[in-house]
Amino acid sequence: MSDNAGMGPEVAVVGSANLDLVVEVATIPVPGETVLGGDLRRIPGGKGANQAVAAARLGRRVAMIGRVGDDDSGTILTAALTSAGVDTAEVLTTDGTPSGTALIAVGADGDNAIVVSPGANGRLGPGDVAAAAGVLEAAAVVLLQLEVPVEAVAAAVSTARGTVVLNPAPAPAAPLPLDVLDGVDVLAPNQTELAVLAGHSGLSAIGDVDPDTAVALARGLPVASVVVTLGAGGAMVVTGGKATHVPAPRVEPVDTTAAGDAFCGALADALADGADLVTAAEWAVRVGAAATLRHGAQPSLPTRDEVGHLLGGADGASPGS
Repeated sequence: MSDNAGMGPEVAVVGSANLDLVVEVATIPVPGETVLGGDLRRIPGGKGANQAVAAARLGRRVAMIGRVGDDDSGTILTAALTSAGVDTAEVLTTDGTPSGTALIAVGADGDNAIVVSPGANGRLGPGDVAAAAGVLEAAAVVLLQLEVPVEAVAAAVSTARGTVVLNPAPAPAAPLPLDVLDGVDVLAPNQTELAVLAGHSGLSAIGDVDPDTAVALARGLPVASVVVTLGAGGAMVVTGGKATHVPAPRVEPVDTTAAGDAFCGALADALADGADLVTAAEWAVRVGAAATLRHGAQPSLPTRDEVGHLLGGADGASPGS
């Protein structure tokens, strides 16, 4: 892994930045129910920013492409990225628009419910991506999500020269264009997102897809490699006609808010080092598990050394280091 700050990014992230408004509750309310919670916390988040910070905390050179509003939240979000070592030269400010905001309830068991107001994230367009073409072309891995318009995602897919990883979150309301999926090297959905992409609405409503079904659904997608996250069950890697289950460390989570983002950032970290997909997933499940042991989105994302410490002293080195 290189430490040359003057070089281009190893990982480029095109995605969202949100200010998370977090309240801890005993139980997450059901429709029509009101519950009392703890004190409100304001924490930098957003899937794109979280994944950028996750990879940067692991030691990667990371650049972020996105938009924030011209408000206090935008200043906070950009400063948090910069503090984590992320290059924010391509994080643009949108005049007269609020920054993205996520309303998050965290239950006593660590599970969460999230509502996202995209704000400036919804203004990220293909022109913004084209203006950052040099960044995307230089990166070994381009990491994408769906909290920004799909047109921006498509532009990033067509511009990237390295490995393209798409975390299809939140699950798309409409089928993704085939030209987007054709350009994706690794698709990294959770069980619900996999079911939605595969057109199995009944399964997506259930939330949990058993591993055998996950493999069958993944093989039906027009993507060369799929890594399905299974929560506490780890991940299933489906590539080259082979399916491999990668178990996760057993932990007692306190907040799962950024576990998926930690997984994706770590996956990009390992792939940027040249690791094969199974080895990368083995590292990613460890980093994802470690992120559940602290509160908040970006505050929970571990450094390389912290991964082993949080998981009980195991070696925190990633594959390829």
